[in-house]
Amino acid sequence: MTGPLVVLVGPMGVGKSTVGELLAEWLGSPYRDTDADIVAAQGRPIADIFVDEGEPRFRELERQAVREAVAEHQGVLALGGGAILDESTRALLASLPVVYLSMDVEEAVKRTGLNTARPLLAVNPRRQWRELMEARRHLYTEVARVVVPTDDRTPEEVARAVLDALELKKA
Repeated sequence: MTGPLVVLVGPMGVGKSTVGELLAEWLGSPYRDTDADIVAAQGRPIADIFVDEGEPRFRELERQAVREAVAEHQGVLALGGGAILDESTRALLASLPVVYLSMDVEEAVKRTGLNTARPLLAVNPRRQWRELMEARRHLYTEVARVVVPTDDRTPEEVARAVLDALELKKA
């Protein structure tokens, strides 16, 4: 098989990294995060890219990072929360085992505190998170083979649900 075993999408703070690392361990495969790829390539945090160069430049870097990761990576891949905004990225994901990790706003508050270190949530975090989700939920659903709710579940429970939904077995 070429391409990732699992691609995780969902909003910021949903646990893509935590669940992704656990899945990779369980599947005996490598883990990769496109946000981490961007930070490594640019040598600075994503928030700084947003401030210094704007969201359009970040989205361009993100599109490139996703394209490279899908072409090169054969393990568990986590995408940044906004990666699905790009039409070419959604097309690229169409044939892949994509899992949308979902959560409601109350869970987001618990997990992230909706902190302002996240550039898209700097002014009114709770309202902005809701607005982001209203704009993105249908896109997450569009690219996903399955949706796995994460509310009130441990990372282990979420990872198990992903394995079950994709009919994958631990290594």
